[in-house]
Order: sequence, then structure tokens, then C-alpha cells
Amino acid sequence: MIALTGASGFIGRWIARHLVAAGWRVRVLVRPGSESRLPADLPLLRHRGTLTVPEDLAAFVAGTQAVVHCAGQVRGITPADFEAVNVAGTRHLAAAAAKAQVNRFVLISSLAAREPHLSPYAASKRAGEEALSAFGQAFSSLALRPPAVYGPGDREMRPLLKAMARGWIPVLSDLSARFSLLYVEDLARAVTAAVRSDAEGVFELDDGHPQGYGWHEVRTIAAAYRQGKARLLPVPEALLRTLAGINLGLARLSGRLPMLTPAKVNELRHLDWVCDNTRICQVLDWRPQVDFATGLVRTLASPV
Repeated sequence: MIALTGASGFIGRWIARHLVAAGWRVRVLVRPGSESRLPADLPLLRHRGTLTVPEDLAAFVAGTQAVVHCAGQVRGITPADFEAVNVAGTRHLAAAAAKAQVNRFVLISSLAAREPHLSPYAASKRAGEEALSAFGQAFSSLALRPPAVYGPGDREMRPLLKAMARGWIPVLSDLSARFSLLYVEDLARAVTAAVRSDAEGVFELDDGHPQGYGWHEVRTIAAAYRQGKARLLPVPEALLRTLAGINLGLARLSGRLPMLTPAKVNELRHLDWVCDNTRICQVLDWRPQVDFATGLVRTLASPV
């Protein structure tokens, strides 16, 4: 039995699918109102509760051998918007796992945690890793830092990928920036391997493309996909920050939590989001299988 959070999200659904295929019975934490987003074709055991209520978590992890913590807060403005789930939620779940004598804890963090000064989100992901490490004597734990993750079912990157398919590539950072990418099924396979392993620590992972990708390489891949020209469309930093400021103001008026904020622009404009698989491939029985050229085809061929 394994306890999985975040199964109603894009990445969590794929992790659930791979864990079930690997033979695990999977118990998922279900927030009120998120039931309809769970994979209907999987035999998941549902436990109602939230990460912000510690009392909900004891029964959730009881009798499980491992915990995979995929849930996270990605939208927000202030540090408090992110800390309730990404930091305190991780701490509550780890405490429950320790009390239940769970053997293994795998955290899905973010490459943003490498640069915590960039945004409240990045700082919260680093703090979540640190909150987990405080329980190091209670169970073995491993944190994964994936870069931008894409694939079938993704709603965040799909508009960008569809624009590429039409031959237009919005460039939200400097043209000199380099970044890694990861196909969602490769991440799900890494999580499954991490659960089986007793390796500990924090590990970056990506699709194995040497030194990540640059925008000109992305243009070449997009052109090959559409068998025609693809053009880079640099978005000026001033324009991007203006749009982020407007979005922030509208979000405050409406009371919703935004994705595009001035702090998110800091992340988007960072020049180095390149991962190195060397360490993780030394400790896990895992290798990435899908590069961006292949993943782009598979993602755009999916109905959603």
C-alpha cells in the first residue's frame, strides 16, 4: 500500500497510473471538490482530507509502506499563499508518516528550489525539502527536482506547444537561456523507481539532453515537427513584467490566486534551468526515454 497526494493533478495522475501498473495498491488524498479529476479507470482507494489539517493525515498514511507527496501549491502572491501546502503541509504529512512508521517518503519538489531567492514559490519548495529532511531518522526519504514537465493532460504548457506547432515560439526569457525539460511519463517512472530504492537526498532529473535546450534548438525541433518554418518571438522583459503586474492587480481584485506574477517572471527570466542526471542515474534504476522531439509529437497527438 502506498499513500499518494496530488493524484487529481496532471503529474499526480500519471504517477498514480505507473504505481498501479507496478503492483502497488494506491490510497489517494482527496480534497473536497477534486474527486472528479481523479483517474476514473484506476482502482484508487480514496481518503478525504487536506494537507493543512494534520488530523486528516493519520488515517491516510496508516498501514502504508511508502508515501509519495506530489501535491503542491503553484499559484499565489505572498509567501503565505505557498507555505500552507508546500511547507506546513509537507511537515504535517511527514510527521504523520513518522508516527505511522512508514518506511519510505518520496517528495516531488521542483527545480525552482535550487534558486529560492527568485520567488515565494521557489522559496517554499526549498523549505518543503528542508521540512522533510528534519525527519531523516524516522524513514528514508528522497526529493526529486524536475524541470518543466509536459505531456498528455498538461494544461499549463500545452498552449505553448500548440503555438510551436503553428510555427510561432514565444520566448519568455533571454535568447541565451538554457533549460531542461522532462516528459511526464519519465518522471512517473522515476518516482516508481525512487519508491523501490533506499537512496536518500535531493536529486535533479531531466530528459537527458546534454546541457538542456536553447531556444534555437527548440525552433529546430518545432520546424521538424511541422515540416515548415518556425519563428522565435521574443517577448520583451518590460512587456512581460507589465502583464504580470496587471494580472497581479486583477487577481487581488477578484480574490483568485494568479500564476503569472512579477515573482514568476523572475523564474521565467532565469538563464540557467539545466539539470544533470548523473547523480540520480547512479542511485536509481532509471533512465529517461523520451526527448523533446518525441514528447512534442506524443503530447500534441493526445486529445487533451
